[in-house]
Amino acid sequence: MADQKHIVIVGAGFGGVTLAKELAKENVRVTLVDRHNYHLFQPLLYQVSTAVLSASEIAYPTRQFFKNNKNVNFYMSKALDIDQERRVLITKHGEISYDYLVLAAGATTNFFGNESVARNSYAMKTLQEAIALRGHIIHEFERAARKCGPDQWEARRRHLNFVIVGGGATGIEMAGALMELIDIFKREFHTIDFKEVHVTLLEAMGSVLPMVPPDLQQHTIDVLRKKGVDVRLNTAVTEYDGNDLKLNNGEVIPTKTVIWAAGVRAQDFIKDCGAEVDRAGRVIVEENLLVKGSDRIFAIGDCANFQHGGLERPLPTVAPVATQEAMQVKKNIMALIAGKTPDQLEKFVYHDLGAMATIGRGEAVMNGPMPGLGFMLKAKGFFAWFAWMLVHLVRLAGRYADFTVSIKWIWNFFFGTRLARIIHSKLE
Repeated sequence: MADQKHIVIVGAGFGGVTLAKELAKENVRVTLVDRHNYHLFQPLLYQVSTAVLSASEIAYPTRQFFKNNKNVNFYMSKALDIDQERRVLITKHGEISYDYLVLAAGATTNFFGNESVARNSYAMKTLQEAIALRGHIIHEFERAARKCGPDQWEARRRHLNFVIVGGGATGIEMAGALMELIDIFKREFHTIDFKEVHVTLLEAMGSVLPMVPPDLQQHTIDVLRKKGVDVRLNTAVTEYDGNDLKLNNGEVIPTKTVIWAAGVRAQDFIKDCGAEVDRAGRVIVEENLLVKGSDRIFAIGDCANFQHGGLERPLPTVAPVATQEAMQVKKNIMALIAGKTPDQLEKFVYHDLGAMATIGRGEAVMNGPMPGLGFMLKAKGFFAWFAWMLVHLVRLAGRYADFTVSIKWIWNFFFGTRLARIIHSKLE
């Protein structure tokens, strides 16, 4: 053990877990640090918040991954700082020395400095946030059901107005899933006039889903509008006090529910590490994924800014980027251990796997390269939805999740059943 190099990984997301799995095969010691004891499949958080799935189906115990790998240790704590001179990671529960350190801490919600929105809106980047949002949405219908008198329309309207901010994949998927949840509620809440229920999707730019072609963007908007979503482009939020949402055009939307899906930034820990970061707090990395100015600290995934090889903007904060970077970092760490210098390490080259987003049952869009054929495959509707379903099932952790999630998706497709509609908060 004394001869083994010690590699510390901060973050048990897609990149961190992939890297730890790869390093587990080598003659090294690995410590994986995360403040939660589970790996979270973040792309399906919106399905927890809309009662499609339960929390246990998108969260997997981190230690379970490495039960047969004696050289991998999990350390549950929050990373606070790095002492590069002493080669120590400082956590809430003590210090961990390292030979090589990999930052894979993921991202959190970016409110772009709007404090009123940060205080009063609902984010959806953690399991706790998704569960809280689910309880809130269901609770709003219960509150509205208690205010069924004609003189209570103003109060009722705030409970039945739902606003989603952000036209990326998360916002689009949330809007479609929320409309389907509302369709279920139509059969259950007999005192609510569902003509009073409104779902609005706001996007500050001139289009949704910037990672797909314009025709698929328009198809996405058309499907959402057909479902009843009020899609508004070139519309930004200026302020939100928990009751009224103010827009840049002067309009005020009375609502108790603003779901913020408009951007991400790195965890605060990253910008406090002493390395150079971008406006979103992501650490700048070299082409070999070493943190700029370091010879033994790497950064991957959502907390890293990789912009090399002629890229006009940094690589997106998606799982394929993190997992591909993890594979490269594993090679580069082993090369350093073998005696190579940082300037001899391989450069990272990202292979774009395309993009996809679901808009609801049987509806999705996808745009991706066809390996060996030299063209992009564009698809929409059921075919794209089926492909989306297969891709996400493959990426889920554990056979239990594969089985239960596939059964729930099939059941939901045919019958629209969502049983995870339990409010955990206290009765008001």
